[in-house]
Amino acid sequence: MMRDPVEHIVVLMLENNSFDRMLGSLPGVEGVDPANLKTNPDYPSGAPVSERPTSARSMPSDPEHELDDVLDQINGPCDGFVRDFAQHFPQTGLEQRSEIMAFYDRGALPVLHTLAESFAICDHWFSSLPGPTWPNRFFVHSGTSLGHVKMPNGIFQPNLHLYDQPTVYERLSDKGIDWAIYYGDFPQSIVMTRQWSHLDRYHRMEQFFEAAQGLPEKFPQYAFIEPTYFGAAENDQHPPADVFAGEALLARVYNALRQNGALWQKTLFVVLHDEHGGFYDHVAPPKAVPPDEHTKEFAFDQYGVRVPAILISPWIAPQVIKDEFDHTSLLKYVVDKWGLEELGNRVAAAHSFGMYLTQREAPRIDTPGIIAVPVANPAPKTRDLNANQNALVAFSRFLETKIADAEANNDDVLMEIGRRLVNSMKEGAHAETAIARLENFLKLRA
Repeated sequence: MMRDPVEHIVVLMLENNSFDRMLGSLPGVEGVDPANLKTNPDYPSGAPVSERPTSARSMPSDPEHELDDVLDQINGPCDGFVRDFAQHFPQTGLEQRSEIMAFYDRGALPVLHTLAESFAICDHWFSSLPGPTWPNRFFVHSGTSLGHVKMPNGIFQPNLHLYDQPTVYERLSDKGIDWAIYYGDFPQSIVMTRQWSHLDRYHRMEQFFEAAQGLPEKFPQYAFIEPTYFGAAENDQHPPADVFAGEALLARVYNALRQNGALWQKTLFVVLHDEHGGFYDHVAPPKAVPPDEHTKEFAFDQYGVRVPAILISPWIAPQVIKDEFDHTSLLKYVVDKWGLEELGNRVAAAHSFGMYLTQREAPRIDTPGIIAVPVANPAPKTRDLNANQNALVAFSRFLETKIADAEANNDDVLMEIGRRLVNSMKEGAHAETAIARLENFLKLRA
């Protein structure tokens, strides 16, 4: 077995879709069985709602996925998905309720399915806890959410906490490993306060595509991509955004890496979703190792629902990997690969996928070339922000206080803060105001 040939790791984490929904139709996976379609009882009738193929590219309602909801969904096991959705959205018809059980047929997601069948699908990759976006994203960055399982619950009552845990980025810096975070509009990872010492490592997505055209030695050794979370350009696949917007982002990232032959020969591209977003998956999440002593809100002794996970590299053969992974498996691989200091008990106990990258004597020459970029519809305008958007807006208000504290004697800056506050009161202006706050915070810390 040869040494690990990967010199660059690129991670793209999308939002809120389950494994069965996105990849369950593909050959060889533990997914949808057309001869034995599974059901959930409807609510309140109890009538069976079956798995079914879907062509819907957006889901009008955002299924709930807080801790209590997920525990209800996976109870039975896994027979509470439709019930939980119906209880939160009692006015929806059967067609929308049945979308909770829906899956994309083979080829219906042309980019994701092409890459999945051309490389390695991990069909037992679980989200790190049965809960929402933020805590699961904390696990992919740090191996813990410091015991917090809930999303901040509103713009003006944000329920924000101090997320000051060590991160994989600190560990990389300690070892002199170059890293960067590329983002569409507002990187969620900046919520972790230790990241504020590394704000020069944050770059807009345009800079990713520029860097991918250059020399491999100039490209980060570890790159994490955060999609666009707000507005018409939203491409995170969070309902009600068009899933093809995420498909387009995935194609553009793959193409950028694939077109630079020297870079591609040394790269592992990992595609993940943070959590299942309330959509059905039939595999009950197994037990897990708690990351630390922070167990007041939840024991952290169980994984969350399965999510799509693909390992893409010329060093990996097309296959379905059956090992049990969660988001900390990525950290385990990185810690082992570069000899980093550990990141808690969950990471230490996690399974690494590193062995699957050391089984070839030479890189493959049969990987897909340029993948067509699908045309996506703009994200629909909605009256309410989703939970992640709400939380980011709430956090932007916290950043505004930091700007005000640092510029307390600058009347021009204080006037700008006032104008942003007034603008944020306008309908539909929360997102643009949050992004403006972030940009000013980054300028202040530059």
